[in-house]
Amino acid sequence: MVNKSGAIELSIGTIVIIVLAMSMLILGLVLVKNIFTGSSENVLQMNDKVKDQINKLFVEDKKTVVYLPNQIAKIDQNDEWGVAFGIKNLARGSAEAGRFSYEVVVSDPDVRKKCGIGERDVENWITTGRSDSMDISPGDTFFGIARFFVPETSPLCTVRFHLEVKMDNQRYATDFFDVEVMA
Repeated sequence: MVNKSGAIELSIGTIVIIVLAMSMLILGLVLVKNIFTGSSENVLQMNDKVKDQINKLFVEDKKTVVYLPNQIAKIDQNDEWGVAFGIKNLARGSAEAGRFSYEVVVSDPDVRKKCGIGERDVENWITTGRSDSMDISPGDTFFGIARFFVPETSPLCTVRFHLEVKMDNQRYATDFFDVEVMA
């Protein structure tokens, strides 16, 4: 008679290992899901808080606001940064939405002398949100972000940018902010 107890022990051991591995896999997936769900909720909550802060910056006749302390974005070399802003439609006498557009441009004629870099090179720091167009109903606000990436080879200097806003292809408002490149 052949002893089959070794084969049964191997099968039971294999089954226990598979059950433990599946349990760990399921627990790992649940943990990852909880982490990503929490992260998504935090990002949405931060977006809402930034929008609330931008709304607080609007005064009665203010058409645009840039959400930065002292209008300065201090960006380290080889780092990314977002400049949040808002555009409010204060047009009176019309119930229809206006067609708005904005553009973020370098507005520093001395940039080559101060920084040793051309305006085109500085404008290339803007990775997304350089320009856009949208419809804004009277009394409503549009929120946007211009994202910057300052390369490691960029000089340490301060450059002025303008947020130029048009409504129905007519100049509507202009606001400014500075980008200070830090080491």
